[in-house]
Amino acid sequence: MRRKVALAQLDIQLGNPAENYQKAKQAIEEAANHHADIVVLPEMWNIGYALDQLAELADENGQKTQQFFSELALKNQINIVGGSVAVRNGQSFFNTTYVYDQNGNLISSYEKVHLFGLMNEDQYLEAGQKENHFKLAGIPSASFICYDLRFPEWIRTVARYGTDILYFPAEWPSKRIEQWKIMLRSRAIENQAFVVAVNRVGTDLENSFNGHSLVIDPLGQVIHDAGEVEQVSYAEIDLAQLAQVRGPIPVFKDRRPSLYH
Repeated sequence: MRRKVALAQLDIQLGNPAENYQKAKQAIEEAANHHADIVVLPEMWNIGYALDQLAELADENGQKTQQFFSELALKNQINIVGGSVAVRNGQSFFNTTYVYDQNGNLISSYEKVHLFGLMNEDQYLEAGQKENHFKLAGIPSASFICYDLRFPEWIRTVARYGTDILYFPAEWPSKRIEQWKIMLRSRAIENQAFVVAVNRVGTDLENSFNGHSLVIDPLGQVIHDAGEVEQVSYAEIDLAQLAQVRGPIPVFKDRRPSLYH
């Protein structure tokens, strides 16, 4: 089984949801026109890290984003891993992922579990409390958000269900991009899964971002690197490779969780 994945490496405009929704719409439509099965967006693409403007700009209960994805997924017959957006629920704010199938159905949502102090997330956002695993385009999958990448125990906790693709939307700064590449390859190898990671490009008030959205196979080999420019780029994933990797080295079967603390 093969699937074509589109990586929407966007230049997010800080505090400008109108422009960012338009960018996301164009990226999704472009991916559909290139016959992608799945399109993936970056982290916090609706407003960027305008955390001090959450009260004015966050999506109330995620309603705008959910309608946006549902309509575009159905119209374009494409599956969407919606990066993440700033969402307001009551008096609390979350960094939230929505996943939609090609029929416009919400099949999963996830609130970022690990909040990144260097970008002040812990001062403005509430941390999520649940795992996120789902089947998309017929593939057992899981999604995480940016800083979650640094917690392999969390990735393994979710991946133990038999996950074939791990998705990582992010706003990962340029100065730590080599760590991004190394850790993504490691997560692919140790979980014997494909990794699809979509980072942004551009700048905000305090950080610069240089993309390098990646698709990585279960052996840790980079199938695709989107480079450092704003673009929608593509990679094909061959799921048959999973059996070839997992057969000789059954990592999950050989685990001894009773010893892990």
